[in-house]
Amino acid sequence: MDLSQQVLKQLFNTVNQSVVGQEDVVKALLIGLLTRGHVLLEGLPGTAKTRSIKALADAMSADFGRVQFTPDLLPSDVTGAEIYREVDGQHSLSFQPGPIFNNLVLADEINRAPAKVQSALLEAMAENSVTTAGETRQLPDLFMVLATQNPVDQEGTYPLPEAQMDRFMLKVNVDYPNAAAELAIIDLVRQEELGTEFFDEHLSESIDESDNSALALAIRPEHILAAQKDVSRTYISPLIKSYIVNLVMATRGVGDYSNAQFPQWLAVGASPRASIALDRGARAHAWLAGRDYVDPDDVRAMVHGVLGHRLVLSYTAVSERITTTQVIDEILEHVMIG
Repeated sequence: MDLSQQVLKQLFNTVNQSVVGQEDVVKALLIGLLTRGHVLLEGLPGTAKTRSIKALADAMSADFGRVQFTPDLLPSDVTGAEIYREVDGQHSLSFQPGPIFNNLVLADEINRAPAKVQSALLEAMAENSVTTAGETRQLPDLFMVLATQNPVDQEGTYPLPEAQMDRFMLKVNVDYPNAAAELAIIDLVRQEELGTEFFDEHLSESIDESDNSALALAIRPEHILAAQKDVSRTYISPLIKSYIVNLVMATRGVGDYSNAQFPQWLAVGASPRASIALDRGARAHAWLAGRDYVDPDDVRAMVHGVLGHRLVLSYTAVSERITTTQVIDEILEHVMIG
């Protein structure tokens, strides 16, 4: 295991010590980091969405910014604005950077703000830059938006525009923990309240002591940037690339799927960004597993997170209460490799 993989393993273990029972969420956050992608977490209140992101930021020596989205938020509250100053009788305007100018940006409850504010993130997420007062300003090399949202049927929420949803590489549905994890959560919160090194038996068994030397290894942006280069060098065969493309094309009704139901469930398929995200995500998934090549299981492991939020269901699907998960499952059954 090389240094980059050791660093990511420690990062994974460190975050999991603060977020019990959400290993899949933590893994999705790391894949977002490794692929220069942005991640959207959706779940009911209290399911550790914000805590997961804060734990990731706390485990890294990286700049962290947070925006609490509310109905009265302004775009300049996200991007920053020109500020009037008077110094020694001299008048000037200087730019005050907003929280978007950080390595990790938490957009908390992003769907509680109107579309005008949500759109302030679009350029940053797509171009790694922000244009304010007619000037384009570059964001850090390591830049990632980690957004949380409550389900759309919750009070005071606005659906995100499809164009913005497409900017997120992954969308992860965060479920309630099981009973064992919830017991461990109680012990973890008690430990934090006491401020001691007490661990319940359930917690101590989940921690590898060899990776827990006081969590001493400082994880810096340079480590993540090096890991990103390693992921980009992970081999993916032409056969696997064709499999990725065929999966995405199937969402657009391209191909002979007359014996399948999913074409009638889809109104709009996934964009080319989905193919790019699925390629990058599969590479990162393989790399985290310690392999330098991608296999079909890596693609299947990423396909729900990459495609689910990019599909628009037809009236037929909505009326039959078909979910995007069911649509993708059927696509996987009908799209073969080769």
